Amino acid sequence: MQRGQFITVEGIEGVGKSTNIQFMRAAIEARGLQVLTSREPGGTPMAEEIRGLLLDHGDEPVPDIVELLLMFAARALHVNNVIKPALKEGIWVICDRFTDTSRAYQGAGRGFPLDDINRLADWVHADLQPDLTVLLDAPVETGMARAGQRGEPDRIETEKADFFTRARECYLSLAAAEPQRFAVVDASLDMTAVRARIDAVMNDILDKVIG
Repeated sequence: MQRGQFITVEGIEGVGKSTNIQFMRAAIEARGLQVLTSREPGGTPMAEEIRGLLLDHGDEPVPDIVELLLMFAARALHVNNVIKPALKEGIWVICDRFTDTSRAYQGAGRGFPLDDINRLADWVHADLQPDLTVLLDAPVETGMARAGQRGEPDRIETEKADFFTRARECYLSLAAAEPQRFAVVDASLDMTAVRARIDAVMNDILDKVIG
């Protein structure tokens, strides 16, 4: 059985990840393949509980180091209990955020050295890397305006613009360093243009894998 492909979708808040993941899912299913969509933090019952600890506005402060370690604790559950088993069964997995989020948010945003985050990544999933990462990119002002229309912001969404500016710059730097893995999509365009770019990206990987 051919291993499934692992696709991650990244970007700052408000870039349309949820909507575009549905486009991607439809493109894969149109080729007769099974696909699982998931998210981080979360993706398993216990990891979803950790998500609540991370994103809810609780009474107890969440130190930055706790945020980072909880992210990777949830990721370890997700990788071992959901992602790897699905890929082994030939199921394609599309994940809303993965370790590049930690590099951008806890790394560039919070100030943790990328070397430290990469060591955690090697520990948690050295044998699993995304086959494709779709980076939905938009100016911070655009993303924050869109995110503000979604309802009450979670704990991380309440960060200031400079936090997301650092995160966006980190994402673009990661994409420039790994052009073979990243596909950067201008998410500030209208939905028709974004979907056309998503379709092209998905057809490319599908053609390479299944012909």
